[in-house]
Amino acid sequence: MKAAILYGREDLRVEEVGAKPLRPGEVRMGIKAALTCGTDLKVFQRGYHAKMITPPAVFGHEMAGVIIEVASDVTGWQVGERVVVANSAPCGECYFCRQRRENLCDDLQFLNGAYAESVAVPARIVQRNMVRLKPGTSYADAALTEPLACVAQGAQDCELQEDQRLLVIGSGPIGLMFTALARYVGCVVTFAGRGEQRLALARRLGAGHVVDVSGADDVVAAVRNGCTEAFDVVIEAVGKPATWDAALKLVRKGGTVNFFGGCPSDTSISLDTGLMHYSSLKLVASFHHTPAAIRQALGYIEKGLIRAADFVNGECKLEELPALFKAMARGNRAVKTLVRTA
Repeated sequence: MKAAILYGREDLRVEEVGAKPLRPGEVRMGIKAALTCGTDLKVFQRGYHAKMITPPAVFGHEMAGVIIEVASDVTGWQVGERVVVANSAPCGECYFCRQRRENLCDDLQFLNGAYAESVAVPARIVQRNMVRLKPGTSYADAALTEPLACVAQGAQDCELQEDQRLLVIGSGPIGLMFTALARYVGCVVTFAGRGEQRLALARRLGAGHVVDVSGADDVVAAVRNGCTEAFDVVIEAVGKPATWDAALKLVRKGGTVNFFGGCPSDTSISLDTGLMHYSSLKLVASFHHTPAAIRQALGYIEKGLIRAADFVNGECKLEELPALFKAMARGNRAVKTLVRTA
């Protein structure tokens, strides 16, 4: 079969690889839809991910497809079933799993290999994080489950409530998904980001007010210039120390900041201790997802809240993937690209 193999920093190759025999408890999924992701771009640029992938390795983690083979000991699953597969599964036994915080599992098992014709799904993921699709759910829609699950986890961490004033900083897929989900909850959403098309999408997804921060050196000033009220909740979905700092300055007293965007390693910010203490701020930093969040996210997708039509604005063949990632590294502004593996 054909698969994209990451060999190192900006070294991605599509090659013919042998499909290994299934081990006990595994199934093989024929991939019908795979989506590009900002995390994959970072991995491509760095050449590795400390938790998720060590080159050379198959690549990609947002996927949906159909079961084409099951190991002889697998029960409850059949060839031909349409499924979405999460990119990880917790152990179910460690302290964090027992506390129902499986996103922090001490032995989280990751799965890569979305950019391929098929992928062998490990037994633990089959058991804990492979979910059937409803007949009318498209593969492209279902492939959004993993990133949306991260957003659902973040919304839960923030304890979003109706009528809260919420600010989203960042116009990538995560920021846009937060906008749609917060509006669904009933929040009044302000969106701060860049790019005419992405700002327009934020409006369609429910942002009542949109702030274009293109060219702005001071995000705080740009937001305050367009919006005089402080925010109950601020979501930082950029992953830069400067916007982490901006988020702290834009939240109201007693409010919540979610540092959702992961910053580069070895970076830091300084906290104003007076602001923190006397404003009684709640700071959270959401990471990854849980099996419950995966199922919640798929439920949102199957309700039509999140659709590939809103987020996928490009397609490419598997063979074209290395060139696409190079273009993304140079600043390609596609929100997500659907990778055709067959």
